[in-house]
Amino acid sequence: MSDAAETDRPDAKLVLEYEFDAPPAKVWRAVTIPALRERWLPDCDLAGAEPESTITGEEVRYRLRDSEPPFRESQVIFRIEPNEDGGTRFRIIQQACEVPLPRAANSNCCLMRAAA
Repeated sequence: MSDAAETDRPDAKLVLEYEFDAPPAKVWRAVTIPALRERWLPDCDLAGAEPESTITGEEVRYRLRDSEPPFRESQVIFRIEPNEDGGTRFRIIQQACEVPLPRAANSNCCLMRAAA
């Protein structure tokens, strides 16, 4: 399977993990305060400036949108936890969003055939 086909799958994801000397609270501020986050994750890359969900101090999720067609969307999850040295284990998980299937115009969740 090619790399291109692999990234088109809704369950495809990329996981990066980092260890920082900074305490978890400082890393949390960097990913949740818009003025700080804007330095490395600009609003123009986000589908919306507000997080999709937050578990205070542990996890925050944002939706990203490509700036060029076909404008694919993905979700980026930042997970923060203390490490053994008093610093922070920082995990970034990016996963493709499911592409919604077209719905029937009659909105009853089934496609109707035209009368012959």
